Amino acid sequence: MTEGLVRFDAVHKAFKGKTVIGEVHLHVDRGEVVALCGGNGAGKSTLLRMLAGILRPTSGTITVDGLSWQDDRRQYARHIGYMPDDYRFSPGLTALETMLFWARLRGLGKQRAMEVLSLAGLSDTGGKPVASFSKGMRQRVLFAQALLAEPPLIVMDEPTNGLDPYWMETFVKLVRQAAASGQTILFSTHQLQIAEALADRIVFLRDGNVVLDGKKSEIRQTYGAAGLQEAFGELFGIPGGFAE
Repeated sequence: MTEGLVRFDAVHKAFKGKTVIGEVHLHVDRGEVVALCGGNGAGKSTLLRMLAGILRPTSGTITVDGLSWQDDRRQYARHIGYMPDDYRFSPGLTALETMLFWARLRGLGKQRAMEVLSLAGLSDTGGKPVASFSKGMRQRVLFAQALLAEPPLIVMDEPTNGLDPYWMETFVKLVRQAAASGQTILFSTHQLQIAEALADRIVFLRDGNVVLDGKKSEIRQTYGAAGLQEAFGELFGIPGGFAE
């Protein structure tokens, strides 16, 4: 059995007394690629932001490789590459300048910053500020910084929003390469075709609770050949299981 890397144990989150995450128990093994799926307001982003240390659970514990954010924030952060769903970039900074800033925070140099920009197809962006990039190009910058320090865990919130078909395919290849190198990947998506293409395991969330957690093969056994589409349709009451 593989060794667990991520643990959500009885994690609950409330904002101003309103529950947004019920009581989540979720363990992710080393080397797994896990997709969080569900409709708007399901709790996907909240879970990932708590994992990244941006939000604190109201109760329960989250650990990565046995470390908790509360006990050792610096060591905890070194284990994670986090890609948010959006980011307000500093006005005027180019992609390289932005990546160099993040590289210095990670104790890395210019060579690694240029390597990840190349992976994301952004080596030739010149002097254009990132703040003026299209949504898809900004997503590629954020993806590159998540890869920057080659962390054991890559956490991505809706990573394919805004990507064109070519970069969607390239993104899938890069994530598969990261998984093949032994990195663990946990990402949220509302695009079931991306979950199907990438994930070993699918976790469906509804109203802040896990309503289905299984490997793709197990979901197909239960819901038939349509798999994720049928599961989504049944869990969320959508005829035909259609989800975009």
